[in-house]
Amino acid sequence: MDDPVKLRSHSQDNRSFQPIETQEQLLLFCAGANGLAKKRNNMVDKAVNKVLIREFNADTDIEVVGKLERNCELESKRGVSIFTNMMCDPLCRIRFYPLHIMLVAQLLENEELVGVVRGCIKHVGTGFGGHVIGCILGLRVSPTHRRMGIGFQLMNSVEEWLLRHGVQYTFLATEKSNTASTNLFTSKCNYMNISSLVIFAQPICSSEKYMLPQNIKIEKLHVDQAISLYENKLTGKDMFPTDMDVILKEKLSLGTWVCYFEEQGWINLDSEENNHGTITKTHGSWVIFSIWNTCEAYKLHIQKSQPLRYFHDTLIHAKEKIFSWLKMPQSNVSVESSFGFLFLYGIHGDGEQLGELMKPVWNFALGLGQSAKGSKIITEMGLCDPLLKHVPDNPSISRIHDIWYAKSLSSHHPDEQDDLLMEGHLGNVFVDPREF
Repeated sequence: MDDPVKLRSHSQDNRSFQPIETQEQLLLFCAGANGLAKKRNNMVDKAVNKVLIREFNADTDIEVVGKLERNCELESKRGVSIFTNMMCDPLCRIRFYPLHIMLVAQLLENEELVGVVRGCIKHVGTGFGGHVIGCILGLRVSPTHRRMGIGFQLMNSVEEWLLRHGVQYTFLATEKSNTASTNLFTSKCNYMNISSLVIFAQPICSSEKYMLPQNIKIEKLHVDQAISLYENKLTGKDMFPTDMDVILKEKLSLGTWVCYFEEQGWINLDSEENNHGTITKTHGSWVIFSIWNTCEAYKLHIQKSQPLRYFHDTLIHAKEKIFSWLKMPQSNVSVESSFGFLFLYGIHGDGEQLGELMKPVWNFALGLGQSAKGSKIITEMGLCDPLLKHVPDNPSISRIHDIWYAKSLSSHHPDEQDDLLMEGHLGNVFVDPREF
């Protein structure tokens, strides 16, 4: 998933600190702490007066925003020149939604862009009915202008835009290990942890043949069949999009398939009456899944860093970082390659032998990835998803823990109940491929 904001970490120095033993020492310590707090507040106040938050202008900002985001990635990776290549389209992750916005933070004194954030609006279904929610993506602050309240200003501005458009809740995500983002969202912006998920990623080997067992069949569904089945089954999720038809008809969605045991059968997909009709009954063990192609939308990219004297060391570090996470042999990939991936989404199934079907599904996706010239297969599941334990335990599959945060924007109305947040953790959620 996207990493919203990473503030620069400061290592501890080697000074030894004496324990506080007297009241005088305690008073001096408190005075120093208060002085630091006042200094930080003054920095935030100064930033408010020096920064303009405005909407992104595609005519003038596209190159500057691209450079800003690359600098943020370079800084966050401590010299590793790896970043998300938006294929010259900074809006590619939010333009799928009719209502979306991209905001930038601009210094008033010299008009330099020092921050960016994206927001979009969608409708979801939950156990409490439908909700209008806002998703906040891609929060970035220039490494040289952090700890000045700019990220907080961007968050406030995008939340205000979402509230004006009738949003009830805002959602965002970050990796569990990103403590800086966690502190910003929970301590300063009053977000709460609403769901924990796991991202699985496996590199695709172009020379390997991913074979299916002879007793397993995988057949592609017509889009109308897929819509019907998803609408019938997704109500069991804690949260799911209500516009599955839009997702499945998007050109980046390669299709929807069903996997089942041949001897058990599933449904006569070849019959004329079922070719474009609805599916209401299934039997036996089966798994439905869809695949989203990000290879043409955006890619992970390794690029030469500046200045040139750091070029060699940076590329070596970059290779070690990205390939160790993906468990991909470094010798097989150029350091200047782009890494497009296929996202496996909408995985749902039923039956006593459900777990035996997950490996064929995974291998099918890897084989499809070879044809699409992707570098890896990625999926994301909630911790309470019944299929989570059946994801193949291959040594080459990496796992990253992700956290979703949520906040109510309508909590200032005393008559409104935050049923969604009061429910607690959302363990079995549908991960929307448009936001990954």
